[in-house]
Amino acid sequence: MSDPQVVVHRDGDLLAAAAAARLVTRVVDAQAARGFASVVLTGGRTGTAVLEHLNRSAARDAVDWSRVDLFWGDERFLPSGHPERNETQARAALLDHVPLDPSRVHVMEPSDGKFGDDPEAAAAAYAEVLASLAGPDDHGDVPAFDVCMLGVGEEGHVASVFPDSPAVHERERTVVAVRDCPKPPPTRVSLTLSSVRRAQEVWLMTTGAAKAAAVATALDGADEVQLPAAGATGRLRTLWLLDTAAAETTPAAFRPPSV
Repeated sequence: MSDPQVVVHRDGDLLAAAAAARLVTRVVDAQAARGFASVVLTGGRTGTAVLEHLNRSAARDAVDWSRVDLFWGDERFLPSGHPERNETQARAALLDHVPLDPSRVHVMEPSDGKFGDDPEAAAAAYAEVLASLAGPDDHGDVPAFDVCMLGVGEEGHVASVFPDSPAVHERERTVVAVRDCPKPPPTRVSLTLSSVRRAQEVWLMTTGAAKAAAVATALDGADEVQLPAAGATGRLRTLWLLDTAAAETTPAAFRPPSV
């Protein structure tokens, strides 16, 4: 487990642009080192903005997109192509604009997919995908993702792991169905925190004053059951990317100059 690092940007748009630049560098470095890269995408306003900035960047084509494995940290259990699905938003923002290998784009099944309206089956199938792609050096049933990007909710949720929910108490499964979610839509599929922690780097990206309390509490060492973001750590790096509003009440030790 790595200690958290904090980078504060002036506003959300600059944060998204900077994260896009970081992602290009991380992916290119991983491809140079071993031939491919693996990235866990996140939805929401900031996650989508990162992909939009990347799509507009001249550095986009520095990546060999045919050698990138893409995953999702969570997905809204809705029909394929639904505008609220994270996959749909990611495709519009970036994925439909770069030459990906479709076999390396690992989506979570929709509610009208081959498992029908059964999120537990969809979660189990995604767990099988992860296990099939984990290599001997990964030491488990989840690949050691190069980067896992996450948003952070006002109450401290990450992916679709909410405070004191069954998902945050899960210790065996790598992917779970989430029912009765506090935010709509109520049914989702999500990586568990143990899967998130398999990533080499975890990037927690959030903006706005409404997130400041959760950010500060997580950085101050909160229990992950009560604030799941506190348990989202990378093996080599845990990076909090914040705007000035979200960073307003962070502990003094985590207040670097804004960039």
